[in-house]
Amino acid sequence: MSRAGTPTDNPVIESKNGWLKKEMYIDFDINNYSTVQEFIDDVVYDNNNYRPSYALNYKTPIEYRTQLGFN
Repeated sequence: MSRAGTPTDNPVIESKNGWLKKEMYIDFDINNYSTVQEFIDDVVYDNNNYRPSYALNYKTPIEYRTQLGFN
């Protein structure tokens, strides 16, 4: 567990959270959603299905997982 108010305890997660927050404002129009849950579901779906990752050899998380044999 990291200490409250100490982002240096977990820089990888904090970096990803910051990136997601920026992308949410750039790629999604929050006014098109009636609930916060719909909005979050779309952001997570987009991240898992359309965003290639350097750490995954430029595959999306779904592509990488399928390549490993998970469905």
